[in-house]
Amino acid sequence: MEPGGLEPAAPRLARIDLRAGLLLVVLCACWGFQQVVIKLAALHGLPTLAQAGLRSVLATLVLVLWVRWRHGSARWLFAVDAVLAPGAVMGLIFAGEFVLMYWGLQYTTASRGVLFLYTAPFFVALGVQVLVPAERLDARQAVGLLCAFIGVGVALRQGLGTGGTILGDLMLTGAAALWGALTLMAKVNRRLGATPPVRVLFLQLAGSAPILLAVAAVRGGFAAARPDALAWAALGYQSVLVAFITYLAWYWLILHYPATRVSAFSFLTPLFGMLSGAAVLGEPVSMAFLLALSLVGAGLYLVNGRAREQA
Repeated sequence: MEPGGLEPAAPRLARIDLRAGLLLVVLCACWGFQQVVIKLAALHGLPTLAQAGLRSVLATLVLVLWVRWRHGSARWLFAVDAVLAPGAVMGLIFAGEFVLMYWGLQYTTASRGVLFLYTAPFFVALGVQVLVPAERLDARQAVGLLCAFIGVGVALRQGLGTGGTILGDLMLTGAAALWGALTLMAKVNRRLGATPPVRVLFLQLAGSAPILLAVAAVRGGFAAARPDALAWAALGYQSVLVAFITYLAWYWLILHYPATRVSAFSFLTPLFGMLSGAAVLGEPVSMAFLLALSLVGAGLYLVNGRAREQA
């Protein structure tokens, strides 16, 4: 029996309100800073694929301990029931997303990779058109989505011209498609929708961990690992704050708000990543960043405008 208090029982809202908007900005800031944290961990002896696998393992352990502390037992997370199959599929999709993302970055530049990765909201919007008719975007909102994407492109324009390959671009686009599939699956699958977000996240993390660990081992991620204290601290940030806390908040938002509008906020992540890189790594930020921020902000405003009346 699942404990009370975690079920997605609140009414589903048609627009992003102030509470959800502020929460999404905080999530994007955490994810943007994670881009810097991953670079730091890699520079201090922990390869990226190894980080992905260990992150899922540690986040799963933290989640189980938290549920046990809060509810006295975590056995219901491991229940063999109707939610297990779609949850296992989510784990496979999650693992595939990060394998394609980290592997694809070996064949393209970081800027190109980020741009292709953040086509994910378009995949969500396309899926919503078919699977969630009540949340379809009107023309104004579609223009807003495109405007936000162009803003990301403006911010990353210096790295888009060289250094990429079709293979790398396709792999990052595939990662974006899988990210969109995760969002849509959490939204439209009735069994997952009736399940506490904490269990949905548990199945995703626990299912992805062995796959990511195996890929990291095959690719030599652990053989080359020489992590120091900073690398372990960076892994802790990714595991506890990002993979546990922010992903749990993300699934709660997906269950309670329109998926495309929630997903559109992810365009802020690369901008926060650039700011974090400037603050921590001394990476340059051009004046075009202000234009990019304005475009993304305008796009989010249009996306979260009032939808057309449903017939």
